[in-house]
Amino acid sequence: METSSKPPALLWRRHKCLVATFITVAVLGSSSVYIFFRMNNDCIMCPTFLVKYVQPSLAKAVNSPESVERPLLKGMWTIHPDGRLGNQMGQYATLYALAKQNGYQAYMLPEMKNYLAPLFKVSMPLLNNDKIWATPWTQYDLHDWMSEEYNHIQRDHIKLKGFPCSWTFFHHIRDEILKEFTFHDSYKIRAISYLQDITKGKKNVTFVGVHVRRGDYVNVMPQHWRGVIGDKAYFEKAMDYFRKKYRNVVFVVTSNGMDWCRQNLDNSRGDLFFIGDGNESSPGRDLSILVHCNHTIMSIGTFGFWASYLTGGEAIYLTNFTLQESNFLKIFKYDAAFLPEWHGIAADLSPLL
Repeated sequence: METSSKPPALLWRRHKCLVATFITVAVLGSSSVYIFFRMNNDCIMCPTFLVKYVQPSLAKAVNSPESVERPLLKGMWTIHPDGRLGNQMGQYATLYALAKQNGYQAYMLPEMKNYLAPLFKVSMPLLNNDKIWATPWTQYDLHDWMSEEYNHIQRDHIKLKGFPCSWTFFHHIRDEILKEFTFHDSYKIRAISYLQDITKGKKNVTFVGVHVRRGDYVNVMPQHWRGVIGDKAYFEKAMDYFRKKYRNVVFVVTSNGMDWCRQNLDNSRGDLFFIGDGNESSPGRDLSILVHCNHTIMSIGTFGFWASYLTGGEAIYLTNFTLQESNFLKIFKYDAAFLPEWHGIAADLSPLL
């Protein structure tokens, strides 16, 4: 057996201020636990909540998503829920990823649970109202793409704020995000049943979900952002791409402007199916059907992003949809909004010129 070459007395002198010999553990009352140490010649009583061991390899700062995870620290992180379904999915996924990256537990607020839990099997714990009001939150504003600084947020009680919906926040944990946004069985069953019904028993059908964003964006994009939304020509190009690549293609169209879709999208081939009435107060049915397709065509907006991301097949998106001087480009980056493997079709900006 190997022994140290240093004499015992020298070892003790070198470490006498660092080495503590455990004596006993005493439980005082119903909840207070103390540990007694002997250091030098003094007996020290220390509450257990002050005694913490941190594994050195895990205590280092995490500099990239591929780095080892940090142990969970004390504190709570949440995010201010705002917007509709696509916005809140982006906020949930970003909170989930950033809290995990920085070593804190994420919690969702009741408003977000009310939006997401009826649709998805989300696992994030809920903060009750008493805890919300009693917590000294620090607001932390986010822009819509990942930045290195977001890997090093060392604050115990963070309330994130913003409308992040970029794959750059969470794509490194894609499988976990897909699991969080797993639809409840009732939505799955109805979506699969609908797709089976419209194909009338045909085999080897390729389903392409089409999301046509209209609503407020019809006026907001040209008037406020100097941009456009998907027009008739864009959707025809996108659908022709799939018609040429796959046999037996069926396009499943959802929109918050269904009248426009029926009037402008060419269904002379009989391969378009328009679903829903564009009711924005209940988008879960539309999204679940889109996600159970094989591929996606989207225009702009977070709803279309999540349809494409959760589907996982090929995705076509509208790109270069604003003029270069648009202020929209100060808060939006194309390469952060759309996955590199997705296919972009440039918008026709002539109506703005």
